[in-house]
Amino acid sequence: MGQGPSTSALQQCIQGVANNRANFAAFAGSPLYQIQWVKPYNLDVPVEPAAVVRPETAQDISDIIKCANANGVKVQAKSGGHSYQNYGAGGSDGAVAIDMVNFQKFSMDTKTWYATIGAGNRLGEVDKKMHAQGGRAMAHGVCPGVGLGGHATIGGLGPMSRMWGSALDHIVEVEVVTADGKIQRASATQNEDLFWALRGSASGFGVITEFVVRTHPEPANVVQYEYTIKLGKQADVAPLYSKWQALMADPKLDRRFGSMFIMFPLGAIITGTFYGTQEEFLTTGIPNALPQDGNGHLVINDWLGGLAHDAEKEALYLSGLAMPFVSRSLAFKRQDLLGPEKIKDIFNWVDTQKKGTLLWFIIFDAAGGAIEDIPQNATAFAHRDKVMYYQSYGIGLPVTKTTKDFITGFHDQVVQKAGPGTWGTYPGYVNNALVDQQKQYWDSNLPALEQIKARWDPKDLFHNPGSVRPVKN
Repeated sequence: MGQGPSTSALQQCIQGVANNRANFAAFAGSPLYQIQWVKPYNLDVPVEPAAVVRPETAQDISDIIKCANANGVKVQAKSGGHSYQNYGAGGSDGAVAIDMVNFQKFSMDTKTWYATIGAGNRLGEVDKKMHAQGGRAMAHGVCPGVGLGGHATIGGLGPMSRMWGSALDHIVEVEVVTADGKIQRASATQNEDLFWALRGSASGFGVITEFVVRTHPEPANVVQYEYTIKLGKQADVAPLYSKWQALMADPKLDRRFGSMFIMFPLGAIITGTFYGTQEEFLTTGIPNALPQDGNGHLVINDWLGGLAHDAEKEALYLSGLAMPFVSRSLAFKRQDLLGPEKIKDIFNWVDTQKKGTLLWFIIFDAAGGAIEDIPQNATAFAHRDKVMYYQSYGIGLPVTKTTKDFITGFHDQVVQKAGPGTWGTYPGYVNNALVDQQKQYWDSNLPALEQIKARWDPKDLFHNPGSVRPVKN
């Protein structure tokens, strides 16, 4: 990327903020810039930010934002850097990427059991710190390397979400740097509109430096179920999927149970996590609805052991390593889930297709439960009425057209056969190929978000290809 007048002025401004601090910033064209600073997650989505900055304080971020404003450059923050479209690096060329790696603060108030957590913490570290300071926990996903900053502001779904809600449902206050460079607090009683928007779409509204979250006592016992099917044909797996889906769609299903169904070459895996004792799990009747032959087994764990087990299984499919991949996803309301015949048709279709890779998998992930208890307009997160998500992945070196056609074709099959109300997807599964991208992420909450964006960031400083845009008056 060339060093034109505006880029040079930007670099000088950021270097002034750095004030000779080492490892504070790097700029496009620097040696090893992509590997050591940009660190893209999806290598199939090239992106070249004008600068990557690693601030140490909220004031640093304020000063960096003022530099970007003065030079007409967009800004994006990243915590763990696991965006499917590399939005933490801007999502498109020329942005200032703010890497929150230095924001590792953690403290626990043992009176309220509220934790204050820096936005650069990874989920695995959050778990360890909460465990060490009172045996506490919060809901989140299962990949320990994912950063809290992005995860908790787009939803933050995981196996305990049916019991406790999403990660963002635990947020009670944040410190955030807004587009004018001001360091502010936002909560239910302070900057309420901004607080509403940050819980579901923060990438378009500011840079959060720290969270205050409510916590729960960590469960003493965790029961984990796993069943592996290696049949060679997806068509043979379809009846098992239908049975699993019926179980997960039951509105009376015990909220302590979360589960995934994962399709992969030559078979499938069902995983389940129950937060309670084995006796309590058996009493729910859930095991009677799951396969129980020699291909299935239970593992009994404590809280941290359960998290480690989930992370190990997820790592088989969603590695934290950068790689080229293509992905699609969709969210389902209960009434729009696929019927048995349509499931059979789709699984048969998978058998007939060329994949272009041996590294593909499709995850169906149960939601609902406590997530549904909160009104859709209570936060910016709009998918309260969804009881299941699917997400597909095709990995290649490089990703071939055949793989892209397979992943896209599967999505088209699901959309065609799902109920007419099937719409949208989880905003953590970003995809620049989506039509009406923002509408699919935020649904009926989008108009309010656009109004709030116009008040807090009218020039769209905080911008990526899928972020909220200010309403046009």
